[in-house]
Amino acid sequence: MTPLSHPTLEQAALALAERQPLLRARDLAEQGLPTIVLSRLVSVGKLERVARGVYSLPGRSLSEHRSLAEVALRVPRGVVCLLSALRVHGIGTQAPFEVWVAIPHHSPTPRIDQPALRVVRMSGESLMQGIEPIMIDGVRVPVFNAAKTVADCFKYRNKIGLDVALEALRDGWSQRKLSIDALWQYATVDRVANVMRPYLESITA
Repeated sequence: MTPLSHPTLEQAALALAERQPLLRARDLAEQGLPTIVLSRLVSVGKLERVARGVYSLPGRSLSEHRSLAEVALRVPRGVVCLLSALRVHGIGTQAPFEVWVAIPHHSPTPRIDQPALRVVRMSGESLMQGIEPIMIDGVRVPVFNAAKTVADCFKYRNKIGLDVALEALRDGWSQRKLSIDALWQYATVDRVANVMRPYLESITA
């Protein structure tokens, strides 16, 4: 029996898939398992390819935010932002079909067909501050916190619309997911304090 068809290797790979809902070839390599086992398991229906280079057990119940986990695996320097971050935090009514992700200015644009991406370039403190990683399907996903996301909505209001930014501010405030101190902090980081000032004054009046 050749090593590539050895059932023990397949069992080890499937055991890893049980522990890790979204599996990559690199995860097998880190365990000393040959990555070709993935192709064999897919061919016999024991694993399914859910995205390029990403595998899962067939029919496994995964989070509604699975696409964010897929992007985190494939865009390691990215941070979930704007409409996708609002969705994660349960703020507003936006339901984006694309994953909004912030990446450094000089990073190459990720080449990903699925899930669809909407890339935003950020740099310095704007990219580094306000990140609160969350676990989605066993994957650590960097996401901007609620207050940073609202400030970003004002900064990128030309991309998403001022109405979306205002809705996010009002809804996040009414749900008590935002504080004035945090909003001012990230408004300053994003250099939109003057833009946000009248709206912050109106919700606290």
